[in-house]
Amino acid sequence: MNTTLTTLAPGARLGRYTVQRIQTLPDIDATFYELRHDLGARHVHISRDDDNLTFCVSFPTVPSDSTGVAHILEHIVLAGSKHYPVKDPFFSMLPRSLNTFMNALTWSDHTAYPFSTRNEKDFFNLLGVYLDAAFFPLMRKETFLREAWRLEYATIDDSASELKLQGVVYNEMKGAMASASSQMYRALGKALYPDLTYANNSGGEPRDIPNLTWEGLRAFHARHYHPSNAYFYTYGNLPIERFLEPIEAQVMSQFETLDLDVSIPDQANFAEPRTLDLPYASSDTEKGAQSLVAWKVSPSHESFDVLRWNVLADVLLGNPAAPLRRALIESGLGSATADGTGYHEDFREGAFSAGLKGLSADKAEQVEELVVETLRAIADEGIPADLVDAAIHQLELSRKEVSNAGWPYSLKLFFRFATTWQFGGDPLRFLKLGEDLSRLQRERQAGDFFERMIRDELLVNPHRVRLTLVPEPALAERTEADERARIAEMSRDFTDEDKARVVGEAVELARLQEAEDDTSVLPTLELADIPRTVPRTEYDADDIKPGVTVGRSAQPTSGLVYLDVQLGVPHLTPEQLDVLPLYAYAVTRSGAGSLDYVGLARRIEAHTGGVGASTSIGTGPDDLGDLRASLTFSGKALSRNAAELVAILGDLLTDPKFDEERLSQLLRQQRSGMEAGVVSAGHVYARGLATAQLSPAAALAERQDGLTALARLKQLTDEQGAPSVLRQFETITEALKSARARVLLTGQKEDLQLDLTPVLAPLTGAATGLLRPELRARTPQARTTDVPVSYHAVAYRTVPYSHPDGPALLALSTLLASKYLLRELREKGGAYGGFATYNAQGGLFTMLSYRDPHTRRTLEVYRGARDFVHGGTISADDLKEAILSASSNLDPLTSPDTIARLRFFGDLAGYTPDKQEAFKARLLDVTLEDVRRVFDTYLREENAAYGTVTGKDPNPETADLGVVYEVARI
Repeated sequence: MNTTLTTLAPGARLGRYTVQRIQTLPDIDATFYELRHDLGARHVHISRDDDNLTFCVSFPTVPSDSTGVAHILEHIVLAGSKHYPVKDPFFSMLPRSLNTFMNALTWSDHTAYPFSTRNEKDFFNLLGVYLDAAFFPLMRKETFLREAWRLEYATIDDSASELKLQGVVYNEMKGAMASASSQMYRALGKALYPDLTYANNSGGEPRDIPNLTWEGLRAFHARHYHPSNAYFYTYGNLPIERFLEPIEAQVMSQFETLDLDVSIPDQANFAEPRTLDLPYASSDTEKGAQSLVAWKVSPSHESFDVLRWNVLADVLLGNPAAPLRRALIESGLGSATADGTGYHEDFREGAFSAGLKGLSADKAEQVEELVVETLRAIADEGIPADLVDAAIHQLELSRKEVSNAGWPYSLKLFFRFATTWQFGGDPLRFLKLGEDLSRLQRERQAGDFFERMIRDELLVNPHRVRLTLVPEPALAERTEADERARIAEMSRDFTDEDKARVVGEAVELARLQEAEDDTSVLPTLELADIPRTVPRTEYDADDIKPGVTVGRSAQPTSGLVYLDVQLGVPHLTPEQLDVLPLYAYAVTRSGAGSLDYVGLARRIEAHTGGVGASTSIGTGPDDLGDLRASLTFSGKALSRNAAELVAILGDLLTDPKFDEERLSQLLRQQRSGMEAGVVSAGHVYARGLATAQLSPAAALAERQDGLTALARLKQLTDEQGAPSVLRQFETITEALKSARARVLLTGQKEDLQLDLTPVLAPLTGAATGLLRPELRARTPQARTTDVPVSYHAVAYRTVPYSHPDGPALLALSTLLASKYLLRELREKGGAYGGFATYNAQGGLFTMLSYRDPHTRRTLEVYRGARDFVHGGTISADDLKEAILSASSNLDPLTSPDTIARLRFFGDLAGYTPDKQEAFKARLLDVTLEDVRRVFDTYLREENAAYGTVTGKDPNPETADLGVVYEVARI
């Protein structure tokens, strides 16, 4: 393969690849290449002047049951392969890499393996590991037992002890399926497509996972993970041959063509609407239900169909002023839109759905009537053209923006077409919307286009389901009882030989987990590959008045303008600080200036790419007691709308309009969102409970965003507390006008003279103050809720950023995470995750578990960390990899929208490039003696603070360890 990009043309051959299409993508300065391999593999390559090299291979995977075979296979292929026969090459590569993204993902009907990195050597290291894993996994029996499921005695070598079901995925899905959002999504697939693969849980239903066999898993891999069933994606600034050659050499040359059919047929249409009620574990029988009305709509492989449904969904539901969303919220039937509300193109035939949560189950029929009647009224009265224009504007802006915020931009491009590509859709049409947008505008001009969609494809469409999640307080206990009964049934006829087999498998698995791998077979980087500098993005800054600083930075933003207004709030009272996150949530969702919340929402939608407000808490680089808190208003817009963006932010700063009814709605929505997050982010809440005992900054953060904040929200909503919050909001608005302000404008050079007067004029910068939040007493904290697994945290206070020990603590965290906690908590303990983190800017060190079946054992693991650090098993390579991994945390992936923000606000906070480079230089010199010393200095048991989120009182298991929790119900 020596053809250059400039000589390529459709029909050209690159080895056994045929170039099918080449198209420029001028909006993002890129070129699209579509290729087909002789084996049948499809390949899209996007050539772009971006060093964040990216790869993904995905496979249509269509399970015929809910054993979780596709999900479990995703775990197991990453756990040892032909050329890398170690236990966990995926996790072993994390500390050997400078990746900007690395993961594997399973959807209802496909599985993908993406990664990205800015280091060319690293890219090809990871490429070799990913290709070998996907196509040549070892899929050992012991890996199946570890990751999928196994029977195991509580004391593994004692058959007289309690018999349990264990497995990483088994425990992961016990936690995942405790989430209402996961339950709703699974129910959506089951209800709308009962005859297709979507009726199954590709992640795995805990009750069905034990039906999966090792042989069945291997057969599923053979059927689905073959080049003839593969979709490849590459991206970056290297010649296309550099990507194709290793794929050909390492994979394609090893296979023959295979005739596969993993297609998904159409779902037969329903003759009449249906209903489906599902129980889920919740003790809130009064307000814990959700009801969703869902339709099967047009196929997801036609780009125009996907476009028109995305636009209609945004018109109906996309913002607080959207007519269907507004009708749902203002009905008072529930507190927030139901999980699953919106348009779903990730099914072969799309789905549109809308509903409410935070209601009693007996209101489900009213929700359905409300959705249908509101849609009928919208169709009859007509949709104002400006609402559709605004929705199209949002779509165009999102397609124009080049941002690595959230996900790498390279993968955002891929996910625009990844799902529909496997359904036969044209990936290029999903990247170049011009033709479809032109068609949409022609259809609109003919009149009544979206109204006819509502009438013809929703109102008279009998393929409709009303889904209701019904809270059942006893479900968790019944599920546990069912699990015990299942185990009893599986072991009813156990002979002594069967018991010995279970003991033998567990003992052997434990032995293999303890055995040291020869990870030298894995590729790695060296410390010399780590860049020793940090970006020094240029900006101009002026103090336009005392206490008000304005920065302007020219960046290649593709015609967008970004504006950030950061207000220091040390002068707020403790009561005001407690409700400040509620203020941030409400201020952009209420009214401003002369507009109510509906008018403001439409103004924001029509002229910007979104505005938001957020709170942040931090400390200075030299003193953990130097506490800073701020409220930041941010927004973005196309340059032609930049003046309107400034005007909107000006109104939000100086003249927000709150009213009691709307605020009551927002408080209920915020409560619903936080309650839903407990199951998915339990480790974050557990960490907050622990760190609040150690640091004033963490104590304030927990009061604002942790379980203390959720308890406050519950009280406010239960006691109709909007009037008291409203009074606080009025005082906050006045106080913000005197806040010390830092304002940053990012855009193309010609946009930097934008007049910022509407934002700057009212700011006086005169306020002063000193934050002194109350520190929570050092008492272990536990919160119980409806989860069958646990989330455990232990935390320690350490040193400020500029202290010489900070880099060693960061290296220690990555060393513990990759070499100790992963093995002890996940591989041996069956938890889905085990982490160690070090917040260098907050001086807090934590160890965490995620979706953990254990309590006492996990605390014992935490206490065993010192023995690991001092045990003599840590090699020079282990330390090198820990430093590599730690250094990647210091060099985040940036883009034009974020790079100036990091520099400007970092400089003003004292985290200058010089200090960052000094931190990195000390990190590269960390020794094993440093790691042991900082462990003994800071991670002593007498300094430990504990936090837990769990399903039951942990004290019976932990009291004799000296950890006695103060327990409360969430």
